[in-house]
Amino acid sequence: MGVFHMPVMIREVVSSLRCRAGAVYLDCTVGGGGHAEAILSSTAPDGLLIGIDTDGEALEEAEKRLAPFKNRTILVKGNFADMDTILTGMNIGKTDGILLDLGVSSHQLDTAYRGFSFTLDAPLDMRMDRGRGDSAYDLIQTLPEEELERIIREYGEERMARRIARSIVEKRNFTPIRTTADLAATVVRVLPRGAGRRRIHPATRTFQALRIAVNDELTGLHRVIADGIERLRPGGRFSVISFHSLEDRIVKNAFRIGEKGCTCPPDLPVCACGRKPTLKVVNRKPIIPGEAEISSNPRSRSAKLRTAERI
Repeated sequence: MGVFHMPVMIREVVSSLRCRAGAVYLDCTVGGGGHAEAILSSTAPDGLLIGIDTDGEALEEAEKRLAPFKNRTILVKGNFADMDTILTGMNIGKTDGILLDLGVSSHQLDTAYRGFSFTLDAPLDMRMDRGRGDSAYDLIQTLPEEELERIIREYGEERMARRIARSIVEKRNFTPIRTTADLAATVVRVLPRGAGRRRIHPATRTFQALRIAVNDELTGLHRVIADGIERLRPGGRFSVISFHSLEDRIVKNAFRIGEKGCTCPPDLPVCACGRKPTLKVVNRKPIIPGEAEISSNPRSRSAKLRTAERI
């Protein structure tokens, strides 16, 4: 697997995409190349893989890992939301399979200076692409209390969002919240005592919310699903791995809408939108890691894999 990142459900992903020789696959979040390596191995001798990632450090690792397949691998630095533009620029039309792994990599979590984790004290950053956009520190220091509350409530699904946002603003009025430890302490100190006995750390949802906001992840997710469906050949598969309920809900709903086609109100006697089904949902319930994988990689415990097929 390597130490850069432990990709989840590798066998399940390869099976879901129905990997085969001569086909074209797109890994929209290639990361360290773990899933890509399995796809390339399963599509020998002539399958093509295009890997996209916004994280330059991840692409460097993927290039090393995928070196044995370099003649049929194309790696591109970019945001998965720009998938359609990237493929157009490469004169690639339809693909046979698309993978989207929405998790934060082990490298990002375990590398202190990336600022993703409250367990490692470091400057607040959380940018997937460290050369672009506002960092988590920028948002924490500048956003109004109401906007911080909205982000924490909507993206973190945190019930104590108002209390946490108020605590952040009160703290920054006296001294900047510069590090992950500063932010975690600011969150923890205003939560009820019982919050410390949660299954997850009390600051988990706040950190998740800020990461999503910093990287504009949900806007990109809606866009890449819509564009990806159009980029699939009939019979092509779209597989998505999500790690929290907000992402999983978006994926599930998008696949269901694609399968239904018509978006008219249910009380309308005749379809007026004219939309036809474009997808067939492959697995009604998400595939989750087995006990052995969770035991060897605890971070995989919240992963859910959903797949839909283009019709």
